[in-house]
Amino acid sequence: MTVFSTAVRATHLVTNAAWFGGSLMGAVGLNPAAREGDDDTERAQISDRGWTAWGPVQGGAIGLHVLSGLAIVADNRRRTLAHPPTTAAVVLKTALTGAALAASAAAYLNGARLGRAQEAAAKDPAASARKDELVQRMRWLQWATPVTTAGLLVLDAYLGEQQRGPAGLLDRPMSLLRRR
Repeated sequence: MTVFSTAVRATHLVTNAAWFGGSLMGAVGLNPAAREGDDDTERAQISDRGWTAWGPVQGGAIGLHVLSGLAIVADNRRRTLAHPPTTAAVVLKTALTGAALAASAAAYLNGARLGRAQEAAAKDPAASARKDELVQRMRWLQWATPVTTAGLLVLDAYLGEQQRGPAGLLDRPMSLLRRR
């Protein structure tokens, strides 16, 4: 393994951790904390400030994650094509990455629409139905990114295990049981 391969893999894992961790923090911490505001406008402003600050970091993490993923596939192209379990995992990981990208984009767009809908509802109560619809969508959408990026972390662990050499310390007891 070269220094370049190690750097690319580390970048891939760290950026996925940032993508996962940031979205999970938003769902678990920021969004519930924003509900503590006095009114819908204040709640929207609190949430918007947090996500606006985090957005460039998450965007950079997503971009580097995709680029480093492409570099890993290029670096491991023979194994990816010749080893069926790896091929299946890479195909699944690619689909899951697409789902995570779609979830992140949908959450971003829905959040922007929700902010505008909350401003409109503050001026015109008749516009509150649209706001309520967007709030409902955001309740499940905020979990889509952490769930899909967690799946990517699991697949990275699986792919890493495929590259291991002889059985590790935790594998030995099971292999000893099989020999008896």
